[in-house]
Amino acid sequence: MKEADVAISVDNAVDIAKESADIILLRKSLLVLERGVLEGRRVFGNILKYLSITASSNFGNVFSIMVASLFLPFLPMAPMQLILLDMVYHSGMGAMPWDHMDEEWLKVPRRWKPIQIGRFMLWFGPTSSIFDITTYALMFFLIGPMAISASYFSLTGVQKQQFVHLFQTGWFVESLWTQTMVVYMLRTQKVPFLESLPATPLLVITAFGMLIGLIIPYTPLGTYFDMVALPWYYFPIVLFPTLFAYLMLAQFVKRQFIKRYGELY
Repeated sequence: MKEADVAISVDNAVDIAKESADIILLRKSLLVLERGVLEGRRVFGNILKYLSITASSNFGNVFSIMVASLFLPFLPMAPMQLILLDMVYHSGMGAMPWDHMDEEWLKVPRRWKPIQIGRFMLWFGPTSSIFDITTYALMFFLIGPMAISASYFSLTGVQKQQFVHLFQTGWFVESLWTQTMVVYMLRTQKVPFLESLPATPLLVITAFGMLIGLIIPYTPLGTYFDMVALPWYYFPIVLFPTLFAYLMLAQFVKRQFIKRYGELY
């Protein structure tokens, strides 16, 4: 037993056998080992999902802010708004441990591969930045001028501040919704919802987080964070088209990633 990779004993074995065992069976069945292995693989898979998706999301946000610093005359999102965004997003991601794993992924042992997380981050981070940049353009050149009735550079002090708050609120909502919704696309190697459904806790908690993020700008809490109510045309012009296009591109990039590297995580 001491030479075995994994030594197994039963609970009524002699003391020396139990002391040498790595696993002591409390039931007269080896099926508990199968369930334990599958549960361990599921937990490990969900850890990889959380780390990969969160790393790519954070990398995308940093890249988007770097791009914004080259062109925008103000911060695309205030520091306190970024902290709030992070809190709401990670509250939803806290349900990831309850998510399902694809059955195919559970069939074979997996190893911790940091290089795969790095690849994931470099592929999907810039993908999200594409739509952050389009959101910048739409907010700066279309939504802002429509709401304030003038372009940014023709405004005075107070109006400029209103423009900035509107811009930052628009990106806050877009960023929260896109990086939450893409979790549904990247949590599985299959086609989401059609071939693989997220676990109910993950679906409910993340949806609740998106709803909270959408409501905040219309509340006193939003005022505290320098947010303003978004005009109705923000949703059909910016949020919904951006969300749809991003999810479709993320699914396409996911397939190319799997073709190249053989697996998503």
